[in-house]
Amino acid sequence: MRSITITGFFLFLFYLSLPISAQEKKDYKILSVAFYNLENLFDIHDDPATFDNERTPHGKDRWTEAVYNDKVKKMAEAISTIGRKETGTPPALIGVCEIENQSVLEDVVSHNLLESANYGIIHYDSPDQRGIDVGLLYNKNLFYPEHSYSHELVLYDRKYPGKRVFTRDQLVVTGLLEGERINIIVNHWPSRSGGEKASSYKRENAALLNKKIIDSLHRIDPYARIIVMGDFNDDPHDKSLRNILGAKTERSDTGFRELYNPMAGLFKKGIGSSAYRDGWNLFDQILLSQPFLEQEHSGYKYFRAMIFNEPFLVTQVGQYKGYPFRSFGSSGYIGGYSDHFPVYVLLIKEAP
Repeated sequence: MRSITITGFFLFLFYLSLPISAQEKKDYKILSVAFYNLENLFDIHDDPATFDNERTPHGKDRWTEAVYNDKVKKMAEAISTIGRKETGTPPALIGVCEIENQSVLEDVVSHNLLESANYGIIHYDSPDQRGIDVGLLYNKNLFYPEHSYSHELVLYDRKYPGKRVFTRDQLVVTGLLEGERINIIVNHWPSRSGGEKASSYKRENAALLNKKIIDSLHRIDPYARIIVMGDFNDDPHDKSLRNILGAKTERSDTGFRELYNPMAGLFKKGIGSSAYRDGWNLFDQILLSQPFLEQEHSGYKYFRAMIFNEPFLVTQVGQYKGYPFRSFGSSGYIGGYSDHFPVYVLLIKEAP
């Protein structure tokens, strides 16, 4: 986390639209909160309860210890650089998805590229058929978790009534960010497998569960500071986010007990976090409750939303030039990072 002085840094802050006079001189603390889809971070061991056979040394992907260690290193490298240009450090909080278990996260955070970040882990096993979960990494010097729990998303297949669709839980963490109580909800909503329209009911049900969680937090505290993050497998304008969750795409339209989606403006400009068939999607998003927008608040406030698409995360040649440099291709592991770019928001507050 970095302290910055407004005078001498004003052009940067003006570009970031911080409403402050050019004559004022103030010191600010700035930190980042991020989300990253780690693209199938599995260990090398076969779990008979899940469909992880391909991610084993003798599976289709030849998921050997050497390949696994390379993947872990790349995840640590990517996480260690998210937001570093602005804050000087890795994210204070980072939600992750497509992880097999807690042990893979332990390997990532203990890598020498991330040791200085002093990350703690919050993780619960989900009933997902592929065996993938969500989790939260937090800088133990900045964030103190008070309590956490996971909400199971119960779904049934519309084609085969009574058949359960097992998917990821929604992780809820409440804690103190430098003494300020905040709530984080980490999501990985059902995919578009089978077609966007045919599968939309699954994500709409995920949005309904998310809305119930948010409403319950607001019943405890109407001014709750809530960060909703995840791979939603929907874009900012889709029904699940825009209508059911009610996320506003304009800051000025965000009212009491409502959510603001700062990623919507990026998506309108054609910027995405994942690519498919020559088109960009912005499935990876971070939403914030209205108190983060109040300029008079003395605590951390929303500053800016960004997509972390540095060149080392981008495919540089070939058919998929410009796409995220992914880990897996038709031939198995190809040595990239992820098929999603990380996303992050900057939070800022006046230093004492």
